[in-house]
Amino acid sequence: MKILFIGDVVGRIGRRMLKERIPYYVDKYEIDFIIANGENASHGKGLTKNHYFEMLNYGVDVITLGNHYLSKGEITHYIDQCDRLVRPNNLLKEFPGEGSIVFDVDNISIRVTNVLGSAFMEENVNSPYYSLLTLIDEEKPATIHIVDFHAEATGEKQALAFALDGKVSAVLGTHTHVQTNDACILPKGTAFISDVGMTGFAEGILGSTSETVVNKIIYGKKSVFQTPEKGKGIFSAVVVDIDNVTGLAKQIFPIYYVEKD
Repeated sequence: MKILFIGDVVGRIGRRMLKERIPYYVDKYEIDFIIANGENASHGKGLTKNHYFEMLNYGVDVITLGNHYLSKGEITHYIDQCDRLVRPNNLLKEFPGEGSIVFDVDNISIRVTNVLGSAFMEENVNSPYYSLLTLIDEEKPATIHIVDFHAEATGEKQALAFALDGKVSAVLGTHTHVQTNDACILPKGTAFISDVGMTGFAEGILGSTSETVVNKIIYGKKSVFQTPEKGKGIFSAVVVDIDNVTGLAKQIFPIYYVEKD
C-alpha cells in the first residue's frame, strides 16, 4: 500500500498545489491512498466546509487537523457529517467528530489518527502516547495505522515514534511547516519523519508573508499573519510504502517541490 501524506496545506496557494501536483505524484509513485493535513487550509488558519470538499475533489482521501481545529467556528456544525475529516484524538474537552477513523481500501483496513503534542503547545491535551495506547488496545485493529502527530518539539515527536515502534505503521510529524531531513524506518518497522513540511506560499515564512511574521515574532508588534492569494507555491509530502500483511513500513521518502519562476 503506497500512501501519500501531504504536509500542512496553507491557504489558497496550498489548495492550488494540491490540484496541480496530486495527479502527477499519484501517477509517478502509483499512490493508493492520500492523506493531507488541512488545519491551515482556509485563509491560513482552520478549515471551512467548502474547503474540506474542495480538497477531496482534488484527490485527497482523508484530511487531518491540528491545534487550529476550531479556528473556523462553523466546523462544529459540519464535522459530524464529514466522514473523511479527523480532528485531534486527545482533546481534554468534549468535541464533535472523530479523532481516529478506519477506511477500507481494496479490502485493506487503514486507520488514520490525529494527535496533538503536549510540549510548547497552547492546547491542553491528554498524553498523546497514552491516548494512542488506549486506542490501540481498545479498538478493533486495522492492518495499517497512520498517525499524524501535530506537535512542536522534534524530541517529543521522536520519542513518541520510538515508543510506538512496531505498534503503528507510521508516525508522521506536522505543525512546524518546515520539512525535516530525518525520514526513516525505525528498528521495528514504523516509518517516521519529524515534520512532513508545508504546502503553500513558498516565498514567505510558514506560508504567510514574511513581514507579518517578522513584525510579530521579532519586533513584538500586533500582527496578524497574512496568507497570500497568489505567489510561488511549495509542495511538501512523504510517500510511505507499507506491507499489506504485516502493516509495517517498507520505505519512506520525502517530496519537496518548489515552483519555478
